[in-house]
Amino acid sequence: MSTLRGLSNVLYRRPNLYLALLLIPPLTWFGAIYLGSLLNLLWQGFYTFDDFTMAVTPDLTLGNFAALFNPSNFDIILRTLCMAVAVSLASAVLAFPIAYYMARYTSGKTKAFFYIAVMMPMWASYIVKTYAWTLLLAKGGVAQWFVQQLHLDGLLQLVLTVPGVGGSTLSTSHLGRFMVFVYIWLLFMILPIQASLERLPPSLLQASADLGARPGQTFWQVILPLSIPGIAAGSIFTFSLTLGDFIVPQLVGPPGYFIGSMVYAQQGAIGNMPMAAAFTLVPIVLIAVYLSIVKRLGAFDAL
Repeated sequence: MSTLRGLSNVLYRRPNLYLALLLIPPLTWFGAIYLGSLLNLLWQGFYTFDDFTMAVTPDLTLGNFAALFNPSNFDIILRTLCMAVAVSLASAVLAFPIAYYMARYTSGKTKAFFYIAVMMPMWASYIVKTYAWTLLLAKGGVAQWFVQQLHLDGLLQLVLTVPGVGGSTLSTSHLGRFMVFVYIWLLFMILPIQASLERLPPSLLQASADLGARPGQTFWQVILPLSIPGIAAGSIFTFSLTLGDFIVPQLVGPPGYFIGSMVYAQQGAIGNMPMAAAFTLVPIVLIAVYLSIVKRLGAFDAL
């Protein structure tokens, strides 16, 4: 007992030592398992893949990373990046009214209902939701039926003829893929924005009204600027999750690789582990750049 009492006294007098003892085990585990495996994967990007024998040799080369800038590979990177940015922007536009209503006009059971409604899609399997959307967007599906009821068939066909957007049907178009991405990741945008809006002091809005600002002016000059950190925080999730997804591009939309599906194809179908490792570096770099941008917008403070 005296030994334990002495140890507790030492830890009490040295809080930094106590903190270090608490953090060393999980940080060691994190470094050995996660960072170790990640660095090992990236190191394999320098290995050589023999296209003839389909064998990987430890001969170091920069050819795999240089191949990322080939037109076909760079097109995959650009296509994925554009989709991630578009999904983040659309999610912010759709999420803001929902989050604003939740933060400003709900309380008690009503707010609990909205939380459950927002989180409910997470209760279903990710793959099941994606397969369900392929049926909704298919020719003769529910989405087309609604379009027909609204007499918007001509507009839909016009949109589907736009290069880079359309396809033969919604389920085989870039637009359909975009819609599925937005649906799946939308909740990750709603909750950070709602949290940032709830932190706005009511006295600030009252002061704006007392100074003669109209509701529209209060929104554009007070509410929206102060909600930017929440929007930036939500965009971290929508951007990074879209960037690395490989299931939606395989099930919805026209043929064509995304970064995630390219990594899966190189590693699983072809066995070209060095090229898969090189492609893995791309989202890491893009997310690091994106985090440095949203950090200046206060995204980390809103998480």
